[in-house]
Amino acid sequence: MTATSAAPTPESSAHCDVLIVGGGINGCGIARDLAGRGFRVLLCEKDDLASHTSSSSTKLIHGGLRYLEYYEFSLVRKALQEREVLLKSAPHIMWPLRFVMPHDPAQRPAWMIRIGLFMYDHLARREVLPASRGIDLREHVAGEPLKKEFERGFVYSDGWVDDARLVVLNAMDARERGAQVLTRTRCTGATRDADGWTVTLEGPQGVREVRARAVVNAAGPWAESFLRGVARPAAGEALATKSLRLVKGSHIVVPRLFTHDHAYIFQNPDKRIIFAIPYQESFTLIGTTDIEIDGDDPGAARIEQDEIDYLCAQASRYFDKPVTPSDVVWTYSGVRPLLDDASGDPSAVTRDYLLESNTSAAPLLSVWGGKITTFRKLAEDAADEVSRMLGEPRPAWTEGAFLAGGDLSPWIGKAERPDADFERFVDLLHVRYPWLGGTLGRRLARAYGTRVDRVLGDARFVSDLGAQVAPGLYEAELRYLQREEWALTGEDVLWRRSKLGLHLAPAAREQVERWMRSHAAAPNDNNDAPKEVQLAAQP
Repeated sequence: MTATSAAPTPESSAHCDVLIVGGGINGCGIARDLAGRGFRVLLCEKDDLASHTSSSSTKLIHGGLRYLEYYEFSLVRKALQEREVLLKSAPHIMWPLRFVMPHDPAQRPAWMIRIGLFMYDHLARREVLPASRGIDLREHVAGEPLKKEFERGFVYSDGWVDDARLVVLNAMDARERGAQVLTRTRCTGATRDADGWTVTLEGPQGVREVRARAVVNAAGPWAESFLRGVARPAAGEALATKSLRLVKGSHIVVPRLFTHDHAYIFQNPDKRIIFAIPYQESFTLIGTTDIEIDGDDPGAARIEQDEIDYLCAQASRYFDKPVTPSDVVWTYSGVRPLLDDASGDPSAVTRDYLLESNTSAAPLLSVWGGKITTFRKLAEDAADEVSRMLGEPRPAWTEGAFLAGGDLSPWIGKAERPDADFERFVDLLHVRYPWLGGTLGRRLARAYGTRVDRVLGDARFVSDLGAQVAPGLYEAELRYLQREEWALTGEDVLWRRSKLGLHLAPAAREQVERWMRSHAAAPNDNNDAPKEVQLAAQP
């Protein structure tokens, strides 16, 4: 969907304070924060929002228990502090999750695990999440699907997140605060002078030039290549002073291996860990691997057979019923852009982030590394730095703010616990729309929170939602996704805005794709940005 490379004209110029390259969680989080501080923000993403790393995580809001072994205390504490901030901001797409670690004496001794869990419980304040404890797997429900040799274990708390929806909700909030978000729009050139940046964008609506006071490089796995190949410095200096290590993390999805609501963390003989997590009601998600790759095309990363074999073998060390490659119904791989810290083992490379400022001419901020749990704090730190570089410091605001659909109080009254609040919201949704049914109502509540009204509109019966394009998916929802959430293709709907692709037969998935093609809106029509950052089409 990239336009031809015709030369832009002066008439196609526009102006903004900050241009952000990259529509993953960091780019959208920074756009949201800066827009909320009153800056004119333009974000461009070459594909769909969350097309790559940010929709391919293990989908956890967690401190990173295993990072304690690498003495990453600052990172773990920062992530632990963010867990409950995030859980409260969007209880429809994030919720607490209890993790069970069966004790394998051949791996780490029990005393070491107890010390680690004690630190995990106390490095940051907890209001929502319960503390860790030891359990008897012979009596606990989590012991039932495990091999009988595992008699003891530990249970602790972290959180779950719908990662792709988290990105979209940040982009929606950014837009509603004045930012413009352009998907399927590639930054093909960025020239710097003392007064600003001249940026060339190519997308479905043509080629255009944008004038920006500052640029934020939040391109994730492409951050280094953006500096080396797209951004052009003012006076010959090298913009790329850091290097990334691109580490592929692959996951497999299999039919449900257990019926309880806990997740598992398994220790492996190679000293790595994998998770086995309840997923989409009917499945179990198992991951992840750590495979270093070259940087030629991070978007092309796919799981290899040896990764599937590895994940199956490690899960089978614990589950009584072996997990085999023939059980796998879906796989996905994401590329983690980790800051190169000279660690030999990819698993030991820091997951912390670094913000690099360059003010030798117009401001440039590059985002190196990071993890989804700390995205809000990263965005806050980045917005602080951009504000400083522009000489216009403005206060932070996102801590305690809700994401789109996350403020349940208009429905339920005073908030208490995020998970309990969400259940109260679902109950009231069924009262208000009794015709939705339990399954559809809960799915819509999970996806949209209090914005479910925007999906349902004035509907009084299921028939008012339009044709059922696929089982449980109606035209009203597809129109909402096109209108409000930048969805253009069946893949956008089935694998990022939702995971309905897992539940639908190939013929039904193709039907969704056909509907999206036949009802396609012009890309980026759903932006209501201030005139200062509206882009005129090239004549």
